[in-house]
Amino acid sequence: MSTPMTDPAAARTFRVAEPVDGPAIVELVESAYRGDASRAGWTTEADLLGGQRTDLEAVHELIRADDSQIVLLLVDGELVACCHLALERADTAYLGLFAVRPDTQGRGLGSAVVAEADRRARAWGASRLRMTVISARTDLLAWYHRLGFAPTGATEPFPYGDERFGIPAVPDLEFLVLERAIT
Repeated sequence: MSTPMTDPAAARTFRVAEPVDGPAIVELVESAYRGDASRAGWTTEADLLGGQRTDLEAVHELIRADDSQIVLLLVDGELVACCHLALERADTAYLGLFAVRPDTQGRGLGSAVVAEADRRARAWGASRLRMTVISARTDLLAWYHRLGFAPTGATEPFPYGDERFGIPAVPDLEFLVLERAIT
């Protein structure tokens, strides 16, 4: 028997988040990356980081920011994925806060979110997407590579000591900066 998550006829809808969506976004992001629940999917960071990945205050800041939106993917009205998109420069949009509910991963939803981010960034006039990924996440880096993202050679330090971004369980975490042309 198919469910809305496996049914190819299930209705997929994208929309921009509103403040009322904040708690559901936090729950989705936390479930995809932190704690035992995240281990149901392949995007977990539970072996690298404890604590939170985001919080309601941070999500509301992104929702309210200029040239910024959190894009939600709903399947038959149920939130299953999201990403944050922000115009950084006239030609570049930043993609972050990207999450797919663990029990729905591996079904093309993540690729659909990236395609929607492309569409929205192109509407802003951007020709490139930029993102950062923890360098230890080789599986995730390989997935982004398959979507056309490539390392720029730049890195950014992990914010050690700032528990708003998690509690490191391993040393030497850093972010790789990836970019791709908008397709």
